[in-house]
Amino acid sequence: MEVLDILDVTVIEPRFKHPAIFDKFDSLLAGEAFIIHNDHDPKPLYYQLLAERGQVFIWDYLESGPEAWQVKIAKKTEAENTETIGEIVAKDYRKAQVFKNMGIDFCCGGKKTIAEVCEKKGIDPGEVERQLAAVKGEESNSETDFQNWDLGFLSDYIINTHHRYVRENTAFILELAQKVARVHGEHHPELIKVAELFSRIGNDLTLHMVKEEKILFPFIKELAQVYNSGGMLPSANFGKISVPIQVMDSEHEQVGGDFETIRGITSNYHLPADACSSYTILFKKLEEYENDLHRHVHLESNILFPKSISLEKELS
Repeated sequence: MEVLDILDVTVIEPRFKHPAIFDKFDSLLAGEAFIIHNDHDPKPLYYQLLAERGQVFIWDYLESGPEAWQVKIAKKTEAENTETIGEIVAKDYRKAQVFKNMGIDFCCGGKKTIAEVCEKKGIDPGEVERQLAAVKGEESNSETDFQNWDLGFLSDYIINTHHRYVRENTAFILELAQKVARVHGEHHPELIKVAELFSRIGNDLTLHMVKEEKILFPFIKELAQVYNSGGMLPSANFGKISVPIQVMDSEHEQVGGDFETIRGITSNYHLPADACSSYTILFKKLEEYENDLHRHVHLESNILFPKSISLEKELS
């Protein structure tokens, strides 16, 4: 069990409290931590530390009053400073819910760091870190360990689960979206835009999946087979695997952006008072489709694709 130094700031003269904490933090090596003990919420210290040291620390409340507060302050490692949102979720998918609740894209926009996204969206990065830290303390559920799956098997899983979902649901949702737009579009003009956007999403995903299934995934399965059984690195007419992956990631961002627009213009799928049953079903199916897309893109962009690039380099 980790034993950390505890700095009891209640016994330090007020004018020396923050300097003492800063000195303690500055003495840490990357990855090290200490605990501050106080008799009130030290949140002002968080903002001062953020302003003077930047996003180089992790702030984790261990105890939150009413009589005592304890905060673990850790100095980030280089990897933690540059870790992307996609990489965070790839390690623990439970954290995807934190990002989703805060309106942060963890799949299509998963290549950004927490600091980058928070600066763009005006979100308190400390609050994000605190909620992520809370997930660490929760008992893990039976989340499938996709990180350790064979890449060929993961490719098949994506096709048989998520590509299949898209093919089985797109036409029905599009027909429903167009019907609801015709009936309710006069009073809710955003529905016309929803139908247009979903039509584009369906077309884009259909073409996208064909490219993956005919070109990219077969090559990934060849890489996995060579790794497992030995042999020569397969050649491809597209050159390095990163070339088609860049195209796939770009298409993910386009579809993700369209769905973000849908969520925005529908106020997070909020139903108006005059919504009929078709209207209600449409919004439920759109949200279900978006959730499946998030998992789908996460598995590709944050796990399958990076691991395939690494495997190709290893076999070169």
